[in-house]
Amino acid sequence: MRMKRVAMVATAAFAFTLAACGEEGTPTPSGAGSGAAPASDTCTTSGATFTADSAAAVTGSATFDKIKSAGAVKVGVKFDQPNLGYKDTSGTRCGFDIEVAQYLASKLGVDPAKIEYKEIPSANRETAIKGGEIDYYVGTYSITDKRKADVSFAGPYFIAGQDLLVRKDETAITSKDTLKGKKVCSATGSTPIQRVRDEALTEPENIVEFKTYSECVSQLLDKKVDAVTTDDAILKGYAAQSPDDLKVVGQPFSEEKYGIGLPRDDKAFRDAVNNALEAAFKDGTWQKIYDGTLGKSGSPATPPTLERY
Repeated sequence: MRMKRVAMVATAAFAFTLAACGEEGTPTPSGAGSGAAPASDTCTTSGATFTADSAAAVTGSATFDKIKSAGAVKVGVKFDQPNLGYKDTSGTRCGFDIEVAQYLASKLGVDPAKIEYKEIPSANRETAIKGGEIDYYVGTYSITDKRKADVSFAGPYFIAGQDLLVRKDETAITSKDTLKGKKVCSATGSTPIQRVRDEALTEPENIVEFKTYSECVSQLLDKKVDAVTTDDAILKGYAAQSPDDLKVVGQPFSEEKYGIGLPRDDKAFRDAVNNALEAAFKDGTWQKIYDGTLGKSGSPATPPTLERY
């Protein structure tokens, strides 16, 4: 049974706006909105509760001082990734990354209800962090040496692998080595689309980029592209919403370490976030969040090893 839309009217309108202000040469979403979306678009949570730590303190951190002074925290997130960073038609946010962001806010002394969410496209993450637009970013943000030249990371808090989402009746695409001659879509500025380009997995003219993954999924359902590529965690979320129309190939070809994006020179703040993550790994909070969100997509996981970048 076909889903309704990858993004309901309000969300699709926002996705269109993001695409319209993309880089020169970025395709406009001619097929966005004509695809499908979940029959049920209501957010659910893992049931984990997060209470603000009134004794929270981070000595020597300009970022923490700003948060404490404001009594709130600005967090960069995604809005169109089911089970990860998602916003339903009622405006409720849910998913693994959202709950990790809420947990961290509580450990920094902020009631999660006072989080100011900022929807930041992949290509704009470093700019948003460096410019102080957000205090931290939680949104399938792969840790890379190139990015560490501009920002810092706490974590990793999750490890994924790049894979391919295709239509359910697709038989020709079985791995990254079968993409030649196929149109492949991903988010502008993302690690996965750069890998497709660097490894010449398909021809340059067959690489399609949008600001959001939901636009790529709409294009896939409309048969305007042949595959969507990004981390398997994201793709399984979409496949879980449309099991009759989509499937994940199941042949990951990378290791993506997700980190919390932070201001580059605030080591005290980075240490505090790392400490909070480590506590969640050990006391079962991470597992409860995962099992009740991303775990529903059929991708089991356990906490990764903290590397303290």
